[in-house]
Amino acid sequence: MYWLDRKNKQIAEMFSSISPTYDLLNHLLSFNIDKMWRRKAISLLQDSVFLDVATGTGDVLLEIKKRFDNPKLIGIDLSLDMLKIAKRKVEGAHFVCTPAEHLPFNDNVFDGVVIAFGLRNVVDRVSALFEFKRVLKSGGKLVILEFNRPVNRFFGRLYEFYSFTFMPFIGRLISKDKNAYTYLPKSIRRFPDVEFLKSMMESVGFKDVYYKALTFGVSFIHCGVKP
Repeated sequence: MYWLDRKNKQIAEMFSSISPTYDLLNHLLSFNIDKMWRRKAISLLQDSVFLDVATGTGDVLLEIKKRFDNPKLIGIDLSLDMLKIAKRKVEGAHFVCTPAEHLPFNDNVFDGVVIAFGLRNVVDRVSALFEFKRVLKSGGKLVILEFNRPVNRFFGRLYEFYSFTFMPFIGRLISKDKNAYTYLPKSIRRFPDVEFLKSMMESVGFKDVYYKALTFGVSFIHCGVKP
């Protein structure tokens, strides 16, 4: 049994509150580039049984369905309201409301585990990484897609202004949530840098770990293989 701590509950409540406008704001605030990022992350996967962690409204699962023939899809999330939307969007997928730190699946089940823009919201990231490795088959891949601070200094300044000024304003205007779109850019700033995340993945036992930048380093893909 995994007991949700206060932060997990707060995150679940926050994402539930913005779930009605989540898809609209995702695509609007990223100028639809988020779709390309997801496609690039999914292009690293192979085989047919996939787990999408922090699935939200199921956009990653939709992209997997487009790329693979008859994939077996499971999505998990802390927010039941997000999962209700995902269930309507992704036909044939199965959904479970559970934290990333406690996956209710047997060992060696999945060919691929994906977490897109969700790891920074996981409270105990090391425990979650161990869980991802446990449920993967030998040779299975973990793919992490996450925001980060841009590597280009000039672009980074523009991004800071955008994410801490423009994004919260538009987010509040559309979602009516005063806090969510202030929390989200702050969570990016607090997230470990790309080398630290790579070392975390290696420390829990993933091999062949690498990362690559997307769109001037606004987001990064990390990939590792279970031995």
